[in-house]
Amino acid sequence: MRLTRRALLVAAPALALGRIARAAAPRRIVSLNPCLDAILLRLADAPQVAALSHYARDVHTSTIAAEALRFPFTYETAEEIVALQPDLVLASRHTALATRTALARMGIPFALFGVPDTVEESLDQIAEIAALCGAEPRGGALIGEIRAAIAASAPQPGRPAIEALILQGRGLAAGAGTLLDEMLTRTGFTNVAARYGVSYWGNVPLELLVAEPPQLLLAGAANAGAPDQAQRLLSHPALAAVSGRMARASFPETLFYCGGPVLLQTAARLASARDAFWASRA
Repeated sequence: MRLTRRALLVAAPALALGRIARAAAPRRIVSLNPCLDAILLRLADAPQVAALSHYARDVHTSTIAAEALRFPFTYETAEEIVALQPDLVLASRHTALATRTALARMGIPFALFGVPDTVEESLDQIAEIAALCGAEPRGGALIGEIRAAIAASAPQPGRPAIEALILQGRGLAAGAGTLLDEMLTRTGFTNVAARYGVSYWGNVPLELLVAEPPQLLLAGAANAGAPDQAQRLLSHPALAAVSGRMARASFPETLFYCGGPVLLQTAARLASARDAFWASRA
């Protein structure tokens, strides 16, 4: 098993890392992060999944909301996790420190993962989780599937890149150095988030967006189930006023946050938006 700097396996002192690596595949796995949830469901057998994060059921942000209904979930508290008697917990660096400390004190092994900012980091994360779950063949297959999907979504040679901005309802945009930034480049776009002062993740003021719109705005559609403030920017009349200079395409909020198997949908959605953009100008 290989663990990069992006994933650190933590356990009680009596459980040495090498000993864990040689053990049988875990039989009860708990995931505390929605992005890790999506990877786990692609790699593990259903009986191995003791619980997912509560975010997995959110239809507005999760690509696995329907599937997640089959599994228990937690709100990331140590009490809930300990009661499930897991032999592996998949956690993120955003997992509460109190929860991580309690798991270590109880001797429950957990793997701590960061947020991948590149395609290769995301694929490494899949490989790491596959090794932890005893599912290396499935991990390799998923990595190959993602590589093939990204290759298939590459733009036609000779086409100029389309100036684009990926935005969600709260005005949050993906800037340079993010996984979405790389996916834009790979599918035939130039990310113009820096034009609005966004260097990594950041908010785009409506005034700046209207003053100098991108060629294509990739954003979620208005969602009746989302809070009003989440949709206020995307439904603002000022955006309709620049429709002659800015095309729009749907990019669901479910694709904003995660890599892993979500990249399959991200690649397809971006390629579809690109092709529709050029078709509208034919």
